[in-house]
Amino acid sequence: MPLPANGGAQQGRMLSLSYSSALYGAYVFAFAAAAVACLAMLPRTRHIEHEDTRRGLFWLLVTSGGWAAAHVGYLTMPTVGLQYTFYVIGLVVGIASVGPWLYFCAAYTGRSVHRDPAVRRAFLVVFLAIVAVKLTNPVHNWYFVAESAVVPFAYLEINHRAFHWIAMGLAYSLAFVGFFMLFELFVRVNSDTRPLFVLIGLTGIPVVLDVAGAVSPAVLDITYSSIGVAAFAVGVFSLYFDRFQFVRVAGETDDPIVVVDGGGKVRDYNRRAEGLFPSLADSIDEPLAEFVPRLADVLDRKKSILEIEDGETTRYYNVSSNPFTTGGAETGQSIVLSDVTHREQYRQELEAKNEKLEQFASIVSHDLRNPLQVAKGRTDLAIEDGNTEHLEPVVRAHERMEQLIEEMLTLAREGVSIDETERVDLAGLARRSWGMIAGGQASLSIDDDVDVTVSADPERLQQLFENLFRNAIEHGGDDVVVSVGPLEEGDGFYVEDDGAGIPEEDRDEVFEAGYTTSDDGTGFGLAIVSEIVDAHEWEIRATEAASGGARFEIRTASEYAQE
Repeated sequence: MPLPANGGAQQGRMLSLSYSSALYGAYVFAFAAAAVACLAMLPRTRHIEHEDTRRGLFWLLVTSGGWAAAHVGYLTMPTVGLQYTFYVIGLVVGIASVGPWLYFCAAYTGRSVHRDPAVRRAFLVVFLAIVAVKLTNPVHNWYFVAESAVVPFAYLEINHRAFHWIAMGLAYSLAFVGFFMLFELFVRVNSDTRPLFVLIGLTGIPVVLDVAGAVSPAVLDITYSSIGVAAFAVGVFSLYFDRFQFVRVAGETDDPIVVVDGGGKVRDYNRRAEGLFPSLADSIDEPLAEFVPRLADVLDRKKSILEIEDGETTRYYNVSSNPFTTGGAETGQSIVLSDVTHREQYRQELEAKNEKLEQFASIVSHDLRNPLQVAKGRTDLAIEDGNTEHLEPVVRAHERMEQLIEEMLTLAREGVSIDETERVDLAGLARRSWGMIAGGQASLSIDDDVDVTVSADPERLQQLFENLFRNAIEHGGDDVVVSVGPLEEGDGFYVEDDGAGIPEEDRDEVFEAGYTTSDDGTGFGLAIVSEIVDAHEWEIRATEAASGGARFEIRTASEYAQE
């Protein structure tokens, strides 16, 4: 049956009314949900470890929730007067939310501007000035003019004036400063911050609606920022709270960080940590002890230093852990690895120097005491009976002490690190060194293949040869034959003799200061050799020559070059 002439128009009005009611309900629901979400998240802020971050986010939720609730009142109150009142309340609470937003962003990103008294005073002055204009708007209408409207539904329409746009421009500028702080942190920190990028992006989306409301009648001209804050809060506290906490901690340092829960399972880590421990890539929600046992062992043993091989070098990391607490209970910990390689190397060098000092003290108290006692006893006898024969042992005792002192000083000097080296002709230097100490019928044999150069300090390398040659003569006799040649591997050289050799059980001890098997030896010669080798960052070992004599192999590794 055909509709009456006015039936189509009536149906259109009904559809329009239904659309208006649905749109009205959507606006009320959106702001009511935002208010409830913000206020519902308030108790969860107590789980945030960092005090300033906790305080800033708490008040951001309070003001944003109050702002959204004021919008609900503005849309639902039955009288124009109440609608006007709630709108003004929303204006005041809304501009107030800028302060907690900046406070939160600054605290979360590790800045201190939110604690600057001058900044606080400036914000308060500007805030009070804007609020004063808003509250006195009925007198001057500088901020807005209100009038009843029925499209798209019945409500109090707000027509903004110039001061509104000035205040909004300032508020948006400050809000974008906060966004910049957060984005700068997310880009800088060595972790996956994509979920937080998305959440912060949700916070900024309502700005699009703000702009649309200002230019299009299809969108209500009202501020929507509280909806974005609610979405951010729900996302942080319901989905990504651990990541939210971790990024703040990671932003405080560029060091590797690993976060574990109370059961020792990996919850998060940054890229620097994965660079040190590639196995972390598959470790989320898995026990740390299974994927990075060395790190777990350091924590279990309450040790503080972790050694990690990095190619040909060793790096040292100080391992510290900071607990996460939720409601006063510890729920996990963040593990920070600070590179202390230089400090640890200095400590080791200091320990080595202290050990040398202890060696010197021991030598002085032990080795010098004997010749001193001999000299004193013989001197007393010479004084008593006037026999000068007693003075000859005194002279020998003093010569012995002079030799000990000279070699102790040499040992101290040779342990100093080498700053500059040059290419040294190994065969030529060996011959010059032999000429300084050779005596009797001892002879030097230079292998024809020793046509090489070594990057070394020539004076110390000569001291090395002289001490090895002297050691061979002292223990092998005046007719000993000393040989110098390259190692078969081509990574160093050897010095050997055809003497009695060194017993296998003594080969590790011969390089210790004071070790000697000779009544006339000082025990410093091979210790000096060892110090020279260490100063060059070479290696030396004592072994047996083919003739049965002593053989010393010095490995210079990449420093050894064939001509």
